[in-house]
Amino acid sequence: MHLLYSRSLIRPIHRANPSLEHAEKIMTTAENKAYYPPPDSQGGWRWLDTPQDVLQKTAIDAAKLDQIFELQSFLFGSEFYGIAIVRHGHLVREYYNFMGSITGRYDIWSCTKSFSGIAWGMLIDDSREGRLPEGRAVDLDTAAYTMIPQGYPLSDPRKEAITMAQLLSMTSGIPGEAEGQYGVPTATGSGPFEYALGQCSNRYGKWVDKLVADPGCHWDYSDPAMTHLSLTFAYAAGQEIHEFMAERVFAPIGIEQASWDMLGGSGCIGPHTNPHVGLHISARELARFGYLLLNKGVWEGKQLIPRWWVELSTQSSQKLNPDYGYSFWVNSAGSHWPGLPTDMFALEGSKTNRCYVIPSLDLVVVRVGTGPSRWNETDFISAVVGAIGEGDKS
Repeated sequence: MHLLYSRSLIRPIHRANPSLEHAEKIMTTAENKAYYPPPDSQGGWRWLDTPQDVLQKTAIDAAKLDQIFELQSFLFGSEFYGIAIVRHGHLVREYYNFMGSITGRYDIWSCTKSFSGIAWGMLIDDSREGRLPEGRAVDLDTAAYTMIPQGYPLSDPRKEAITMAQLLSMTSGIPGEAEGQYGVPTATGSGPFEYALGQCSNRYGKWVDKLVADPGCHWDYSDPAMTHLSLTFAYAAGQEIHEFMAERVFAPIGIEQASWDMLGGSGCIGPHTNPHVGLHISARELARFGYLLLNKGVWEGKQLIPRWWVELSTQSSQKLNPDYGYSFWVNSAGSHWPGLPTDMFALEGSKTNRCYVIPSLDLVVVRVGTGPSRWNETDFISAVVGAIGEGDKS
């Protein structure tokens, strides 16, 4: 494993472990919040090179981090991956295996859902402020199928009652993983949106035409349900999710190299932005998004994402699964990551793609990669938090 301590210099693990008692005063919160990294093409994140600098500026014991990632390197085996840790606005550490690179982009799988959820929150805010084209109006209680003319005739009359809040919180009643429905895999000649709308089966002969429960009465992690976000967004905004996010979020915060897959087309509904998977991004640039959320949607003094939506979407959205907000995994009940701060939330995707945000610790931890499919993430993130000096966790 290579441990990367600066933009261009790879060094072996430092074993220095300076005492926390001798750490200099940690930067004040006001100083931390005032910092926003320029784009990578203009210099990128400020970073810390030596264990002493890491300790003095962030109260993190760099040697403990190195030990954590030696173990992770063993557990991850030959999978490609990249990890970035940001605290107090500093890029504290990066870790890449032998095939990883700083600029390498990874499909972050279902982390994409959180980006789509943020886009929807911004759209609702635009609606409340009267900024949507042609005076359109949408909100969390808007019936989703009023924005999906392609969905008629309905495959289940109960779909008429599905709201945007239910789509975003996984309570729409549209079958998902609990029913063996993973992704939207369609056969040649069939479209993913048609499948998600219940108009055809997937390539395995499975259907999602009938709801498993009345809307709002059942929680299931459903890619077909999330696929609806793209159709409704395009209808309400007159713009694709990826175009909207590139203009309103990516460009202002310096995400320069991300790409986002399209879904559908080829004679079927679409193409539209793939709202549930398919965003390709580097560890460093994903950390920018996490840092934006850490700062309640503010970047360089501008409120890019409505503060109310950042706060609402990153706490429990319903009682059926208190570990899920509106497109984010959350720890409001202390049950998703036991023992970790309850204000913690994350973007989570297959192949151990993650972006953890802990506002109370001013901490963002990103892991992108090709696998493994499962690993003990609570041990991992708990160990990273454990590397922070006890006196700096308040």
